[in-house]
Amino acid sequence: MGNVTRKPVHLDAQGPKGDRQSMWETMRKLQKAGEPITVRKVWELGAEWAPKGRVRDYMTGLTAAGYLAVIEDQPGKPTLYELAKDCGMEAPRVRKDGSEVTQGRGREQMWRTIKIIGEFTSADLARAASTPGFPVAEVHAKDYCIMLASAGYLMTTREGIPGTPARYRLVLSRWTGPRAPMIQRLKQLYDPNTGEVVYRRHPQTEGGE
Repeated sequence: MGNVTRKPVHLDAQGPKGDRQSMWETMRKLQKAGEPITVRKVWELGAEWAPKGRVRDYMTGLTAAGYLAVIEDQPGKPTLYELAKDCGMEAPRVRKDGSEVTQGRGREQMWRTIKIIGEFTSADLARAASTPGFPVAEVHAKDYCIMLASAGYLMTTREGIPGTPARYRLVLSRWTGPRAPMIQRLKQLYDPNTGEVVYRRHPQTEGGE
């Protein structure tokens, strides 16, 4: 049986991660090492900064959704889990009842699509990134393209003018990883792959006070 310690968990981290992602990576490491997964181990190795109840709720949701399975549950002893369904590096986005969290899904779909679509307008991106279960609005694609271009992730291959939309292409050297950069409420772009705020919109220079 292997031995999972705190060190490799942090060595593998590319900057600060969300609680869900860090917990999921810890579960995968424990599974690979042949160790049972417990709430305490996941909390100590992957989310010691978060309330232990948050770890318990996430693991309850993963169990309800079929990602985790209980292998031992005895009174007075920690419940032991194993991964029943490993969907890969990206942490499943589930609530405590096992239902899927859809917030941010459109952004993730756009980020994946940008890597494979070639040259595109925001309307092209919205169409290509949409799925039957989760359509992406063109207005959201436009704002995302503007922020990504401002941060240097996209090059503008044709400037937009009235009646003619801008065209973009991914700057391949700026592909930082599979997790989609996110627009935060302060109108800044945060890259969860590097743990950095990569762009801040300045209202005094971009309209508004």
